Amino acid sequence: MTSHPPDHYAVLQIPHEASQQEIARAYRALMRRHHPDVAGGEAVPAELELVMQAFAVLRDPKRRAAYDREVLAAAPGEPAGAQQHARKPQDVPVRVIRHREPPLRVTPVRWESGPRA
Repeated sequence: MTSHPPDHYAVLQIPHEASQQEIARAYRALMRRHHPDVAGGEAVPAELELVMQAFAVLRDPKRRAAYDREVLAAAPGEPAGAQQHARKPQDVPVRVIRHREPPLRVTPVRWESGPRA
């Protein structure tokens, strides 16, 4: 009996066509939501582990392609793409911090030995 691989797209709550930027954004949002330092006592280590495993597979294009082939081979009875259309993409909440002041510019210090001539 073969075990089905976990659905990494469902774990990260993204569509199968998601770009690398969308994958990274979903990963960061879920890590903020499930991280023990942020979530306090409500963090579940198993969910955090699933999110990290899903990101490890989907962030690398070669591993992602191999995973997609494995998922398609595991479900031969379903037409290709049927799994994609069954799930609706969700918006991942992202906090935007706007600064009122312009960002701080850091420039190198130039040491001079005396007044300019």
